[in-house]
Formats: sequence, C-alpha cells, structure tokens
Amino acid sequence: MSNPRYPEEFKIEAVEQVTKRGLPVAEVAAQLGMSTHSLYTWVKRYRKPQEQRAQEDGQQAELRRLRAELKRVTEERDILKYAVAESFFQLLKRERIKRKIYSTSQDACAEVFDYI
Repeated sequence: MSNPRYPEEFKIEAVEQVTKRGLPVAEVAAQLGMSTHSLYTWVKRYRKPQEQRAQEDGQQAELRRLRAELKRVTEERDILKYAVAESFFQLLKRERIKRKIYSTSQDACAEVFDYI
C-alpha cells in the first residue's frame, strides 16, 4: 500500500497546529490519521523560511539529476570498457590462436600469457 500524498496547505496547517497552537505531535498525527514520523518531517521542513525551503528543493533536484547522470555515465563507461576487452581478446584470438596449431592446451595458454 502506498503512502497518501497530502496537499501543501494540509501540511502547513498540520505544522501550525504543532508550532503555533502547541499541540503534541502525537496528538495531531492521531487526529489527522497519519504517522508521527511524517508530521515530525513536516515540522522540520516547514519551520524554515520559504526561501530556504525553495533553495533546498532546488539543491535536492540538482542532486537527483547529478546522481542520475553519474549512473548513466558509469554505465556507458562500463559498456566501453567491456567493448575494449572484447576487442582485445578477438584480436588475440585472430593473431595467436587461429594462426598456429598447438600440440597441448598448456602450449596455447603459455602463448596467450606471453602475448598479454
């Protein structure tokens, strides 16, 4: 079951009941049918001035964007790294393995290790 989404006005009113009216967080949360953890999080967030909240929201959005970009670039790097390794071993196979006939697998392994 997913958590319900509350409108901004609802959150501000709930926080005001705690901060301005001095009601306990547990009591307000019980009256509104929500968890105390959520209400504590709202109180922490909405005690800050609007400008500071907007700045933090912008920073969080930028952080999410940068993490997504880092993930994408890391995946691209890994793909390229594996492509280089695959290309190397194909070249090795063409140059060393296919052009010679080895009497034993140990001779073939020794040739590969010498090449590397």
